[in-house]
Amino acid sequence: MGDLLDDDDPRARDSEKAYDASAIEVLKGLEPVRMRPGMYIGGTDERALHHLVAEVLDNSMDEAVAGHASRIEIGLGADGFCAISDNGRGIPVDAHPSEPGKSALEVILTTLHAGGKFSGKAYQTSGGLHGVGVSVVNALSERVEVEVARGKRLFAQAYERGHPVTGLEDRGTVQNRRGTTVRFRPDPQIFGEGARFKAPRLHRLARSKAYLFRGVEIRWRCDPSLATDDVPAEEVFHFPGGLEDYLKATVGEDQMLGAPFAGRVEFAERYGDGTPGSIEWAIAWTPARDPATSAYCNTIPTPEGGTHVQGFWNALVKAIRAYGERTGVKKAKDISRDDLAGGAAAMVSVFIAEPEFVGQTKDRLSTVDATRLVEGAVRDRADVWLGQDPRRAGQIVEFLVERADERARRRAEKETSRKSATRKLRLPGKLADCSNATREGSELFLVEGDSAGGSAKQARDRKMQAILPLRGKILNVLGAAGSKLSSNQEIGDLSQALGIGLGSRFRVDDLRYDKVIIMTDADVDGAHIAALLMTFFFVHARGVIEHGHLWLANPPLYRLSQGGRVAYAKDDEERAALETKGLGGKGKIEVGRFKGLGEMMPAQLRETTMDPKTRRLSRVTIEDMEDTGALIERLMGKKAEARFDFIQANAKFAESLDV
Repeated sequence: MGDLLDDDDPRARDSEKAYDASAIEVLKGLEPVRMRPGMYIGGTDERALHHLVAEVLDNSMDEAVAGHASRIEIGLGADGFCAISDNGRGIPVDAHPSEPGKSALEVILTTLHAGGKFSGKAYQTSGGLHGVGVSVVNALSERVEVEVARGKRLFAQAYERGHPVTGLEDRGTVQNRRGTTVRFRPDPQIFGEGARFKAPRLHRLARSKAYLFRGVEIRWRCDPSLATDDVPAEEVFHFPGGLEDYLKATVGEDQMLGAPFAGRVEFAERYGDGTPGSIEWAIAWTPARDPATSAYCNTIPTPEGGTHVQGFWNALVKAIRAYGERTGVKKAKDISRDDLAGGAAAMVSVFIAEPEFVGQTKDRLSTVDATRLVEGAVRDRADVWLGQDPRRAGQIVEFLVERADERARRRAEKETSRKSATRKLRLPGKLADCSNATREGSELFLVEGDSAGGSAKQARDRKMQAILPLRGKILNVLGAAGSKLSSNQEIGDLSQALGIGLGSRFRVDDLRYDKVIIMTDADVDGAHIAALLMTFFFVHARGVIEHGHLWLANPPLYRLSQGGRVAYAKDDEERAALETKGLGGKGKIEVGRFKGLGEMMPAQLRETTMDPKTRRLSRVTIEDMEDTGALIERLMGKKAEARFDFIQANAKFAESLDV
């Protein structure tokens, strides 16, 4: 790291000239979306591509939930266009009062943070909150065509890459038509030449939305060339039973321990204070199949759960414990949320005003009041439901008590065997285990090589954090023969350190750590190692991901200093932002680049990557099992041509590769 420059040093004057007002860029309109799509839709991968459809569909769902629409149509053409229409009120097309010369439609389509969902006057509950949804779709689409039937007249306007290419056209009088139609095709400049909407994924999306609001009919259609045995060219979704119908259809009544517990409560009726919104739920205990919890807020999937899910489990735990106390089942007091969720298929859907989410993609609900609202509404119904059928309730409580006993037994075994298990391990670089006797709060860092392992061992909290160095790149387990897998030392060491069996022998209760954190260098090799490890968990220990135990560390790539002030940047984008903003010190900003974790001083590694107070972690999740499996097969499988096609389609998105 060089010395700070004096004010009279010529180099200081040259750097000041290079960094003047002309160096400050101002992005206008929708330019920020096209430049940084990841900030708005989470990336440019297949998940992000289909998020465009969800944004438009959610607007139509908001119309239905508000009582202004009863029908939604979603269609996929052979030309790659997706069209979504509803019979709602239609987007306003009159002149906008604060944007001279522009209609409200054009303002909504071309301006970030413009919409009708801020004040709550147009919608009591909605999925869109920030006024960025349809404008982001417009920015990231090659072409968007909008038709609005409003006041018995039809209006239309077309856009390309966020800019209007026609004026607002009045196409004359229409009868028996109202609402909005948005037809769009994603931009290959953003998503790649081969990026296309997938009919199976959109078909599932349409069906799930219909389950989430029983008052809407959703009509699906796709070009016959896109239809398959599982995806018909046309289908109508309408489910008066809501989530209970969905649960029965996806799980199967023969897999359930008695009839499901399902219900719906309006908050205004439950609390008597006019609170807008509602809660709907359906849960069945399924001893013979894997558990699963699906959660939604205002029809938006929240795969990471949140406060509404917390309230739901709180209500059930309290109700079941109380029932056990009333009926003399003393062990019912030991039943926990893990016991309930670990043996059940559950769905929770809330509609609330002004929900707060974590991130624009809304993966987790953070509205504090949701916990109280949901818990109070579900608890009353749960008490009544358990009391209605003592035989069914007794079976469920007995099943949950058995799960609680098994959990306690395994926990005790782990507490007594942790040290002996560590002694049995003979790992390259050795496992540096933590002293914590229980899984709760403990973390295992998987690091590449002894160099990084040495720094990590010095930087860790010995009580809570364990370190397992790995020798370079582990085996690609996808398609590997069983004999090769069982004889591989790294795989064996990894599974033994985790305490788990693989494949059919995996049990999440065996896992010795609450968090398993993949910590690799911020370069291409590090990304490859992380991909190999995630493939291992997806194929042979998927429950580690499904139960939220697998995480990725985000080590910084740069260290910036200015006049004694220090900051870290994880990538070039964050570095540029810090350089533009400044660190608050005097003189030139000095930039140092980390070549790897092993190059960091232990104190730096602790501060940036390992200390829970200052680090940044990313949880590994599975949003769509089918699509995730297909992507892993494509990228990590034996077919090299599939990888080659993917690289060709996405190579232009790679910037500043560290090779």
